[in-house]
Amino acid sequence: MKIKDVVIIGMMSAIMVAIQVAMAVLPLPNVELISLLIIVFTLVFGYKTLYIIYIFVLLEGFIYGFHLWWINYLYVWTILFIVTILFRRKSSPLFWAIVSGVYGLSFGALCSIPYFLTGGIPTGLAYWVSGIPFDIIHAISNFLVALILLRPIYKLLNILYIE
Repeated sequence: MKIKDVVIIGMMSAIMVAIQVAMAVLPLPNVELISLLIIVFTLVFGYKTLYIIYIFVLLEGFIYGFHLWWINYLYVWTILFIVTILFRRKSSPLFWAIVSGVYGLSFGALCSIPYFLTGGIPTGLAYWVSGIPFDIIHAISNFLVALILLRPIYKLLNILYIE
């Protein structure tokens, strides 16, 4: 790995953490930019995005504490990475907005997996169903954020990142 890659991975991880922490103080539940950034980072940086994701997840654990929610982050962002890799040839912002929206809608279901495993079916279902209103907000906000910001962020990163 080149020094340039190490620097980019560190910078992009720090940007994700800074944005996540900054957005946490806003009164906007489930409105986030991390999904968009993972999509764009995957399109621009490819497999290096996995380093960015796991550094981000580790730092989130240091900031907010390691608990059951943290286990979710180990795989939910990787799932979005895999979906993006599978469809990386798509260039339409509308396509990526739909992917991001569907991902936001499925986020609660994905995050309920550890609760199903640790507390059984009633606990997992309770966790998932109680979060559906937030998943709807997550889906709508992810869709709009990706539709508006994907292209400019993608273009900027492509200009800045020349292999």
